[in-house]
Amino acid sequence: MSKRFLMCAVAVLFAASVAFTAQKDAAKTGTWSGWITDAMCGAKGANAGHASCAAKCVKELGGKFALYDTDAKKSYILDPQEKAAENLGHPVTITGTLEGDTLHVTSISASH
Repeated sequence: MSKRFLMCAVAVLFAASVAFTAQKDAAKTGTWSGWITDAMCGAKGANAGHASCAAKCVKELGGKFALYDTDAKKSYILDPQEKAAENLGHPVTITGTLEGDTLHVTSISASH
């Protein structure tokens, strides 16, 4: 009985370690280009004229800053949020790690 329990425990630990490794490897490091906007507006906010609206959405309505990737036609929540504020309403290139729909920012530079 105890041998069976020990084998089950080892199997569970092995499965958990495989799942953790797969989850860790799911993160994608790279660069993404697009516009800094808010998550609610996404593509509609991918322009310079939307900066004040996006700032209000984040400050007053609890929204989140996001990158709208014009090539992928997808929005990514930015982490940390503070790095995005100074580039709001501008096209940028972001270097970082993508996990799910969250882009963990390493650096942001202006695009032209």
